Amino acid sequence: MTLMDPRHPHDLAKLTWPEAQALFDRQAVAILPVGSTEPHGPHLPLDTDVTIAHAQARRTAEKLHAAGVPCFVLPPLAYGLVEYTAGFAGRVSLNPGTLWNLVDDILKSLAIQGLERAIVVNAHLEPAHVQILRGVMIDHHAPGEKRMHAVFVDVTRRKLAERLGAEFQSGDCHAGSYETSIVMAADPGSVREQARTHLPEVRIHLLERMKDGVTSFAKAGADQAYCGAPAAASVAEGQALIETLSDAAVSAAREAWPQLFGH
Repeated sequence: MTLMDPRHPHDLAKLTWPEAQALFDRQAVAILPVGSTEPHGPHLPLDTDVTIAHAQARRTAEKLHAAGVPCFVLPPLAYGLVEYTAGFAGRVSLNPGTLWNLVDDILKSLAIQGLERAIVVNAHLEPAHVQILRGVMIDHHAPGEKRMHAVFVDVTRRKLAERLGAEFQSGDCHAGSYETSIVMAADPGSVREQARTHLPEVRIHLLERMKDGVTSFAKAGADQAYCGAPAAASVAEGQALIETLSDAAVSAAREAWPQLFGH
């Protein structure tokens, strides 16, 4: 079984309601993968960020389960703020308030049913999108009556970003080696290999361009909706990155709820 097989033992959506009730009664940790639907070059599908977040969440669930922590993976949220891919076909963007309410409502719905803990993992890195998720987490930073204690595994924070490779740290990683490698490992059938292997490396110095006020990949010089080095991607790199991402989520859970791990 791969991480993107339709059935996974920790997917909430594949449980019956009695099976779900058994988990909810045990105060399990809910894991919410957040992605987007937007262009990722001529070689990766529009759901690339969904695939990455879902793979991270599923591997996190496997590791938590192995540590004796009851958990489940929520259906991934497939939409976000995707203004940087303006001008390319296929993007579906939300208003900031819509994204906020979606995440907030999901957490509140789980809390009403008795759950107290959630981990949010996100693979869409557009700054405005990440800022919304950070804001929602402020409202859920501590448990309370019908309130979820949620932790956000923010890969844009320097401490974690430093573990994800030079391309990721540079910012030129949209459908580059970083993202392509993860999709190759998690959902290999969705990668257009013939296109990928012939794509030249594209460096647009995205972080610097953002500081200068550039608000789209096209304006920054990524005229095929990718930057980085997709031809350099590999399954091995993708597998290693999924391990790093899931380890970060498990570490966040240990820090937030050490009592769940028994030591």
